[in-house]
Amino acid sequence: MMGKLLLPVLALTALAGPALAQDYPTRPVRAIVAVGAGGTGDVVTRVLGEELYRRWGQPVVVENRPGGASNIGARACADAPPDGYTLCILPGEPLAYNQFLYKKLTFDPAKDFEPISNLFFNTQALVVNAALNVRNVDELVALSKAKAGTLSYTAPSLPLALYLERLKRERGADWVSIPFRGGGDTTNAVLSGSTPIAFLGMQNFISHLQAGTMNGLAVDGAQRSPLFPDIPTLAELGYRGNLTRVYFALVAPAGTPRAIVNKIREDVARIGNEPRLPQEAVHRPRARTDSGHAGRVRPFPGRGPRQLRPRRHRSRAAAAMIGPGT
Repeated sequence: MMGKLLLPVLALTALAGPALAQDYPTRPVRAIVAVGAGGTGDVVTRVLGEELYRRWGQPVVVENRPGGASNIGARACADAPPDGYTLCILPGEPLAYNQFLYKKLTFDPAKDFEPISNLFFNTQALVVNAALNVRNVDELVALSKAKAGTLSYTAPSLPLALYLERLKRERGADWVSIPFRGGGDTTNAVLSGSTPIAFLGMQNFISHLQAGTMNGLAVDGAQRSPLFPDIPTLAELGYRGNLTRVYFALVAPAGTPRAIVNKIREDVARIGNEPRLPQEAVHRPRARTDSGHAGRVRPFPGRGPRQLRPRRHRSRAAAAMIGPGT
């Protein structure tokens, strides 16, 4: 008798998933962003939310939860109901690095999230306050030696901070790390000169680079930015071992219905075909959605945890270079 009842129940459950996704969403969707307002991740999320609103007819309400190396936002995501009405935009730190840096996390990056899509890789720029009068990395290193211990920098991620610390060790630079407080605050700190060096998303600095109040010394990645073709890459300058591939991922709380996850993944990938997101300052690899349309985001094709596993493996080695956090 139990077997006879179980088959219809399973059949109804299988049918309910697609029907649930077809009607989704029926109310506003919350988007937890684990970085502060005004930074590239925040800006891209808000533009993406506008595009999803056009498709869904429901608003995407952005909730910034920065702090704790993005652990605060990640914990808020992990604790949210897995009903499809909380999406989370997380950088690589809580997904891949922080488990090797902190003695105790209040979430499990391998179990508490359902990966949906890679949103973008951020083009990072090493910039300085123009008043420093340096035009390249070598001049910055020389100035830091001349003013030992007085120049400070900030970077939003472990890979970027690691790179600058390696540069400090290998080239004899002498600068001090300042905790990152968000793209908007960092921009103001560079402009005021309180923290005259920064290494983070170029989108934060475009207007200031154009106005000449900041100097761009180098960008990460394999190619120069089309916005600023005169700024060389670190590789061109001979600075190797770059670990700065900073990325943001779209995830949901673990247990979010698969049909809803697939719908969001498809819609986000299709938005990549109608590029309204900031184009020049972020890199979104081309990919194909399940329906065969070329997109500018890279979906996790139903195997998200396995997609993140190689990143965690590389992150363990990187984290070992700087030791555990708190």
